[in-house]
This record gives sequence, structure tokens and C-alpha cells, in this order.
Amino acid sequence: MWRTLGGWLQRAPIDDPVDRRNAPMLQVVLLILGALPPLMWLYRIFGTDIAWRPGETASLVSSLLISAVALFCFVLIRRGRFQWALRQLLVVVALMMLVAYAGSGISAQVYEQPIQVLWLFVAGMMVGRRALWAMYAVLAAALFVGAVSEARSTDAELAHLVGDAAIRSVMFLLIAVVVDRSVAALRGSLEEATRRGHELARANRRLEAEIAAREQAQAQLLHTQKVEAVGRMCAGVAHDFNHLMTLMLGYIEQGKQAGSEAEMAKALSGLESAAHRATAITRKLLHFSRQEVTRIEVFDAGEALRDMQPMLRQTLGAGIVLDLRLPGDDCPIAFDRAQFGLAILNMTANAAHAMPDGGRFRIDLRALQDLDEVEIVLGDNGHGMKRDVQARAFEPFFTTKPSGQGTGLGLAIVRNLVESAGGSIDLDSNPGVGTRFFVRLPMADGTAGPGRERAGSAEQR
Repeated sequence: MWRTLGGWLQRAPIDDPVDRRNAPMLQVVLLILGALPPLMWLYRIFGTDIAWRPGETASLVSSLLISAVALFCFVLIRRGRFQWALRQLLVVVALMMLVAYAGSGISAQVYEQPIQVLWLFVAGMMVGRRALWAMYAVLAAALFVGAVSEARSTDAELAHLVGDAAIRSVMFLLIAVVVDRSVAALRGSLEEATRRGHELARANRRLEAEIAAREQAQAQLLHTQKVEAVGRMCAGVAHDFNHLMTLMLGYIEQGKQAGSEAEMAKALSGLESAAHRATAITRKLLHFSRQEVTRIEVFDAGEALRDMQPMLRQTLGAGIVLDLRLPGDDCPIAFDRAQFGLAILNMTANAAHAMPDGGRFRIDLRALQDLDEVEIVLGDNGHGMKRDVQARAFEPFFTTKPSGQGTGLGLAIVRNLVESAGGSIDLDSNPGVGTRFFVRLPMADGTAGPGRERAGSAEQR
């Protein structure tokens, strides 16, 4: 029941967030003011034997009028007019206090003074400091007006009544000071919280912009690396196309010299096969260099490495042996397939630069069943790295290549791609012996077969 009532009080259509928070409490106060004073006066009239004192009639009228105004203001708040209702209520209360004290004196307002303290809190907490001190000024003036009025209508001494009014004014002053300082502290905290909230919002917007810019820059770097890798393969691709064109010309010459339909069909079949091979090379290059949104998919790392053999061979060049050792069963990983190929090609290109006079580049793929991971070891027998170079190998823009031959972003991008996929990358290098990269990636489904190697290895020059 209480939860339902609280929810109903909070659903007043008020725009200002502070007023919306204050509205439930003020509505409760207004309902109490609308119901409690009439009940108290009923008790005063019918529940006590105290004689009716002069001035109480005026107090009764003013109290009932305030109750009526409180209920009217409650209706206004329910319609979303919070501040207008509150200020109107305070003005009416202030006028009624002056009239009540002037008409009945200070003594007749004893029962009303606890409620009058409430108006100091309402003015200070819900309107502001000016309203608080304006209400205190009205209350203090009403006390002295009541003292003078009571002295004129009774035999009481004016000095005694003025002293009583002064004491009560000091009591109300202390209450007003406490309310003022409390409200000032609360408003200061609210302003500080609001300021920090705005700063956090601005910082959050800057962070979102920086993240978006970083993602865009990373996407551009990935595309640049892909284009750079394609450029490194151009010489080998041109060599392949030269072979294919020579082969096509040979088949065309055979067709010209064909003496039968069978010989012509054989020449056309060979020509078609060579054309298909050329189309496949072109398609792979276009697909690899195209800038696309990252698409995570589950695929077999061994199958992806097997499909990359032609590009790896072209990247390494004719003087380097490619030794590809793959397990017999699947090694499923979750990765963007094009980015996986980019990472492998970047490390392959580094190996090629480390072996300018030729050598051997080996890729081992195996499943670490105990760790539920797939490990790819890429090793060369090139010139290796010194310790200081190893320590900075994954730093962006760090490179030992001559100016114009490298950006220093290849290994940094590889590490970023691997770590984004939940994996890790390490290296081990010795000068004059070679370098090995250890890439570990989580298996996509945690079920890899035994890591046995196929008979033999894929060696290509």
C-alpha cells in the first residue's frame, strides 16, 4: 500500500529534477496541513474543557484557511505547477500569520508555532535563501505585532510581551540559521556534484570520440598493412602471371597447330585451366586488400594457413624455404579471417627481411589441449635480434629497417589483433641463430583433436 502511494506521489508531471524529488515530501506535508489542523481544532473544541479564549476564533479561521490553501496547492502540484503552488502557499501563510497575530495576539498562537517552524524549512529547502529569510522576517514581525496587539486588548504588560516576542524571535532565528547553513551545504554539494557530472559527461564524450578515432585509425592501419603486404607480393604475383601468360600462349599455339578436334579440345582445356588459375590469384589479392568491417568467425587455423601458402611463398621469395607443419585434426579459432592472414603475413615479412641471403621459415601449428588453446610457432634462422631490440619489438613505430622500408607498425598491429582475440604473443630471438614467435589463441569450442603432425611438411621455395 505504502509503495503504491509513494509511486503515485512521485508521478506528478514536474520537469525540474530537484522539484520532482521534493514533490513527494511536499505533497505529504500539504496533506498533513490540510487534514491535521482541522482535527486539532475539533479536539480543542470538543475534546477539552478549556474555556474559549479571546482571539481563538481568528486563529481557527486562519488555520482552516491555510488548510484549504494547502489542499488547493496539493492539486496544483498534481498538475505539475510545483513552484507556483509553493510560492503561492508561502505568501498566503505569511499573510495569515500577520493577520492571526494582529487579531489574536502572541499567546493565542502557541499551538500554531510548531507548524510555523515548518514553513521556515519549506521556504529554505524548496525555494531558496531569499524565501527563507523573507519568511523569518514575516514571522518575527508577526511576533512583535502580536505582542503589541495583545497588550492593547488585555492587561498584560507590553514590555513582558515584547520580551516574549524577542525570545521567540531568537529561537526562530537559530532555526533559520541552521536551515540556511544546511541548505547552503546541500546546494553546494549539489552544485559540485552537478559540475562533476558535467565534467564526467564531457570526459565521456571525449573518450568516446578518442575510441572512435582510435578504431578508425586502427582500421586504416590494418588496411595500410594489407596493401603493404600486397605490394610485397607483387613481384611474385607478376612472376606467376608471367608463367601463366607463357602457358596460355603455348596452349594457343598448340590450338593453332592442332590437326584434330581432340588436339584442339586439349589445348582449349589447358588454356581454360590457366585462365582459372589467373582469376583465382586476382580474386585472392582483391579480397585481401579490400577494406572491410571486422567479422569474427570460427574457422580452422590449419586450413587458413594451408590456403595462405601461395601468398606466404611470394612474401618469402625464391631463396627461402617455407616449412609448414599442420596437425591432422582441426584447430578452430574465433578470429577475423582476413586479419588472421594479415598477422601471419606481417611476421612472415619480418622473417624475409631477417634472411636476405635465404634460409628456412617454419610454421608449426598445434593444439594445447590442457590449456584449451591453439599455438602457432613461426620461426626463422635469420640474423636474430639483440635484447634491446627484442624489448621494443612490439612498440608502435619502432623499426630497425632503413628509412623508407618500414613503418614499425607491423608487429604492434599483430599484437593488438592477437590480444583483441583473447590471445597472447611472445618472441624468442638470438643473434645469429634466428627468431621465433609464439602465438597462442583460445580454441573456439575447446575441442581440438590430438596435435599430431602430418607425414612430411609443406616445403616450398
